[in-house]
Amino acid sequence: MLTRAAAERLVSTVPTEPYLAGRWDSSQSADTFDVIDPVTERRLTTVAAAGAGEVDRAVSHARSALDEGAWGRTDGSTRALLLHRLADLIEARSEEFAILESLDVGKPAFEPRAIDLPQTIQTFRYFAGWADKLEGRSIPTGAYMGRPTHSYTVREPVGVVAAITPWNSPTMIGAWKIAPALAAGCAVVLKPPEDAPLTSLLLASLIEEAGFPAGAFSVLPGLGAVTGQALIDHPGVDKISFTGSPETGYKVAVAAAKGFRRTTLELGGKSPQIVFGDANLDDATMGVAAGVFANQGEVCAAGSRILVARAVYDEFVERLVARARDIKVGDPFDEGTTMGALINARQLERVSGYIKTGADDGARLVTGGGRPDRKGFFVEPTLFAEVDNTMTIARQEIFGPVGAVIPFDSDTEAVTIANDSDYALAATLWTSDVNRAHALARRVKAGAVAINGWAPLDPRLPWGGSKLSGQGRELGWAGIEANTEEKSVTAVLSYAPDK
Repeated sequence: MLTRAAAERLVSTVPTEPYLAGRWDSSQSADTFDVIDPVTERRLTTVAAAGAGEVDRAVSHARSALDEGAWGRTDGSTRALLLHRLADLIEARSEEFAILESLDVGKPAFEPRAIDLPQTIQTFRYFAGWADKLEGRSIPTGAYMGRPTHSYTVREPVGVVAAITPWNSPTMIGAWKIAPALAAGCAVVLKPPEDAPLTSLLLASLIEEAGFPAGAFSVLPGLGAVTGQALIDHPGVDKISFTGSPETGYKVAVAAAKGFRRTTLELGGKSPQIVFGDANLDDATMGVAAGVFANQGEVCAAGSRILVARAVYDEFVERLVARARDIKVGDPFDEGTTMGALINARQLERVSGYIKTGADDGARLVTGGGRPDRKGFFVEPTLFAEVDNTMTIARQEIFGPVGAVIPFDSDTEAVTIANDSDYALAATLWTSDVNRAHALARRVKAGAVAINGWAPLDPRLPWGGSKLSGQGRELGWAGIEANTEEKSVTAVLSYAPDK
């Protein structure tokens, strides 16, 4: 197992300045920001922050790359080759990505090894497969002024895409935005999260190594209020893809409305996991626990509303509590650690506040609720029982390892509780009855419903939600549609058949 000291030495090999139009660029502004290790609370490195000037230059170079440069002339088969080459480079250095994400985010490296990096590589390879298959349609149309017509459509890149990624899974979610946009022929300007920018900067060095033309891809590290704001306000950006909070998503949507620019917004959730009386409780316990505690609960699709049939409620709570108590909270680089630290002090304060609110509102704390006696932004795996769906801990996204267990008495009541939410991103149904599973999957309001498995991700499947969970979809064919415009062409023919 890699030591913390060796992992920290790896950080020194990562560039710490913007990657702009094919080269590393020392920021013209003197602004920098520190990247803090959530476990030790020490500075990992200092990164140069891109300002409004760097944003303007990155967007301008992206536009030039599309309109006048090599990227705009790159055909689909060449884009596919470049994306496959990038996927190979990521795979060759996947251990470095996993270690950097573990340091940056505070999660055990087995999680990015098992989930984030395989998904990242698969996503680039999947969209490489689409790059030379963006076909139009031939559409029969009527005569024009007595003359025959020939009509067809072509699918073209939407243009310059601003991709703004969150700190919880920056490598994987970055791939969700970057891969379909590059496959479609767009130019991408990536603003990584200030709390966890290292894997995005490493990715930029691989983009360069893979041979993408200058301007096709830029990375602008910086603060959201400065770099992010300048990017979403820039009139040269044709589309904004954002993953984060509903509050920030609203600001993105307002900025995009100036010019009626495209958006894809993934804004989190309060996802239900429904455990029916006939569920395999061994599988359900394991899956529900993963849905609540994976990545310290800092997951958009976290299944933190746990709806359990009253017939098995007490047994299931007991099983879930035992599972939570088996989790070893600690340094991701310590042997046996299965849950790490929250991202920063603000998030620790936020999660601790929700735990206090849950107890104050009358929910029964059955395990956790405190902090380990050690340095770092840690909180114990926490479960509340006897939760009512009107309670704050059942309504608001906590983004931490806190589960709320709610009883139900019928399938109809379970669906009603599941749908009684301001979010609609994901849901999981745990049942042995295949008929019930498919019937209720249609009734649960969510962008993705899983049956007997929590959040099984795949780049072939569209991902996104509705209500406060956002709008639009990433991944799958939907990812291509989100990054292209369909243009219709009609030719009025001079030829007329002999009468």
